[in-house]
Amino acid sequence: MSSSKHRNARKRFLFLICRFSLLLLNLEEYYFEQHTANHIINKDCKDERKFRGSLKICSKSIIFEPDDNVQPIIKIPLRDCSILFEINSTEHLFQLDVAWKVGDVVQTLHQLYRASCLDKMGDQAAMITAILQSRLARTSFDKYRFQSISETLHMECKAEMVTPLVTNPGHVCVSDANLYFQPLNGYPKPVVQITLQNVRRIYKRRHGLMPLGLEVFCTENDLCSDIYLKFYSCQDRDEVYRLIAKYIENHIAEHTAESYVLQWQRGHISNYQYLLHLNNLADRSCNDLSQYPVFPWIIADYSSSVLDLTKPETFRDLSKPIGALNKERLDRLVKRYQEMPEPKFMYGSHYSSPGYVLFYLVRVAPEYMLCLQNGKFDHADRMFNSIAETWKNCLDGATDFKELIPEFYENDSSFLVNSLKLDLGKRQGGKMVEDVELPPWASGPDDFLQKCQEALESPYVSEHLHEWIDIIFGYKQKGSEAVAAHNVFHPLTYEGGVDLNSIMDPNEKVALLTQILEFGQTPKQLFTTPHPQRKIQKLKSLSRTSSHSTSIAESPVSPNEESFEDLTEESITLAWNNIAKLKLDTQFKILPLNWEGDSTLKMFSRDSKTIQRSVSFSNMALSSCLILPGDTTVISSSWDNHIYFYSIAFGRQQDVLLGHDDAVSKICWRDGRLFSASWDSTVKVWHCVPGETLSNKKHHFELLAHLEHDVSVNTMDLNAANTILASGTKEGTISVWDVTTATVLHQLPHHSGTVFHAAFSPDSRHLLSTGEDCCFKVIDVQTGMLVSSVTTEEPQRCFKWDGNTILSGSQSGELLVWDLLGGKVTERIKGHTGAVMSMWMNEQCNSVITGGEDKQIMFWKLQY
Repeated sequence: MSSSKHRNARKRFLFLICRFSLLLLNLEEYYFEQHTANHIINKDCKDERKFRGSLKICSKSIIFEPDDNVQPIIKIPLRDCSILFEINSTEHLFQLDVAWKVGDVVQTLHQLYRASCLDKMGDQAAMITAILQSRLARTSFDKYRFQSISETLHMECKAEMVTPLVTNPGHVCVSDANLYFQPLNGYPKPVVQITLQNVRRIYKRRHGLMPLGLEVFCTENDLCSDIYLKFYSCQDRDEVYRLIAKYIENHIAEHTAESYVLQWQRGHISNYQYLLHLNNLADRSCNDLSQYPVFPWIIADYSSSVLDLTKPETFRDLSKPIGALNKERLDRLVKRYQEMPEPKFMYGSHYSSPGYVLFYLVRVAPEYMLCLQNGKFDHADRMFNSIAETWKNCLDGATDFKELIPEFYENDSSFLVNSLKLDLGKRQGGKMVEDVELPPWASGPDDFLQKCQEALESPYVSEHLHEWIDIIFGYKQKGSEAVAAHNVFHPLTYEGGVDLNSIMDPNEKVALLTQILEFGQTPKQLFTTPHPQRKIQKLKSLSRTSSHSTSIAESPVSPNEESFEDLTEESITLAWNNIAKLKLDTQFKILPLNWEGDSTLKMFSRDSKTIQRSVSFSNMALSSCLILPGDTTVISSSWDNHIYFYSIAFGRQQDVLLGHDDAVSKICWRDGRLFSASWDSTVKVWHCVPGETLSNKKHHFELLAHLEHDVSVNTMDLNAANTILASGTKEGTISVWDVTTATVLHQLPHHSGTVFHAAFSPDSRHLLSTGEDCCFKVIDVQTGMLVSSVTTEEPQRCFKWDGNTILSGSQSGELLVWDLLGGKVTERIKGHTGAVMSMWMNEQCNSVITGGEDKQIMFWKLQY
């Protein structure tokens, strides 16, 4: 039911001429068969008329769809029928084109008729299911439907194709080239075929709160899938998923939410695209009206003549659910909630349900609304008449808490216009229901949608959207956090709220499933911790045509060497955009130091590139070294628990600090403070006061902070402001510390082995780590949420990154360039013959030095 499919849909509506025995409580009805037939009116009379069309045999009704679009579609409940040779209802006569099929059709109708006459819904459902399974068991996939005789069959099973309000049973077949679905009734065509090489996304779905669905997309960003299948067993669903993923090259594996958070925070996907991804991940589908994608109300001003997106009061409070925006109404709901027996719920209706979706889409999909509303449109005053009225009712109405649908932020305004000239009724004031009334600030439907898009992508919404995500998809969705956020719905709406398999009474099971499908379902919870905020400062305009836009800042030309040395954001961004062009450069001016992995510190000449000095501090390996500002002193840490100060000017050891009870693994120097990490499970912060002259007076060391860990600390890093420290342990834990208070902010067991390296992004908003578990992990520093995870082929021992791109040194000795947002290697650069153990990059990001396990150092230069 995407907007494109709306436009291509047949422009007609259902006209139901017989009474319903039920209100179509079952939102999905099976279509068993379809036959070409004539609808005969006034048979054997002078005014006898015949209308040619398609006769559909459904689980609870007969539907005749005439070829002439002017004629109404006829739907007759089976309970109201008397089945004769020619298929006669109390008012209608249908004559099949193929006479020999009549007997089989009548037999099917008799079976379904008996099912429809049973008193209990559970008994009806059980008999219909038995009839369905019997028919499926007697048929199989027609192998002559294969696209090629060379195709190899890998799997065949029974399943259903899910579309809004209609479920088609049939057979699924997976070959080495195609996915096929053959519906029993041949509708909408004898076989639906999808080429595996064209598949781009696959999602496992829960359908009716059960893990039986599978949705397949052949496009990167389309809202609507190519096919939605519901299986009869989870095993069949998982096997089909595995086969599809196995036989396609370009498959984007079923993403986790974390794979999109970093893209969104970095501005590589828009707010609209991010919400679409979250809806997909939370099992929301355009093919399932009970789980249709949900979008927020953004704008709160529907009375002004001009929409001012610079004023906060223009926007809805995204930190609260719809039901909590009106304090007076909320107080009444809270009081009722407190007095209610278990199971408690605050809202008697959901923010997304089939009725609400069709409320918005009635002008483009009237047939669905008529199916849902017993063959009639709703009362004219309760229709989707006005944007302002709908918003007001969502604020004040006792039972109206609905959010919006994606169509409000797309480019097709047809759902706002009565282009089909439907008779939607007359309001109390005498006015006919026509197009949706727009707010004064919108010059027309297209302008209204454009302003809604602008509002969704505005700075205010970008900085507050995470609050709404917490409520709908995140940690405020369930439990005590939901109660605190006034966001409590009936348990039936939540995943795990009811186990249908545990219910033995068939009538109770059907009743519960009906409630689930009718009332609406809360999205699958994607986040259990607060969602990080998106702060936009210099984001580019975002296009909706691709989920991966280009880099935030771009330069079309390469500056000359002199201007490139300027420490500008543009030059650094340019360097990272071209980081894959690193070349080994033996003529590069190197820094005067290198760590070789043993106890020897070697000093190199910048000009001659020869060793000038070599000093050994102890009989144990050095672990880290750095040069102090002024380039006169080198500090080295050692496995012998000491930290050594070496004077370059005087060529001798100047000072030594016995700082730890075990090996010192990493040191950092910032603003006169020394930070040291150790295998003794601590990180220590020292204030170092040097002597009056470096030649005759030692440093004075004052311990400022003592950061305790449970296990050995292997690496650490500080943010740009020197206020936040991150440490990584040998057991895979990342700890984030507030240095000013010496307290831990987050303790995150993200790696399953030693953390080799961790570093903050240049803006200090994210922390990247890598370990022996062959994973890159990115966390949001503010919330501690894991926002990206990339699996590598082998351990990456060290890296540099700009927040989007990683240059890493691998276990095998290669330098790898990673597209972090895409989760893939974009360039491999041959380097060392052993593991790359250390990496240094200059401030301009155009020169790199690497040290390897092969006892080599390499000097790299960026080539433009």
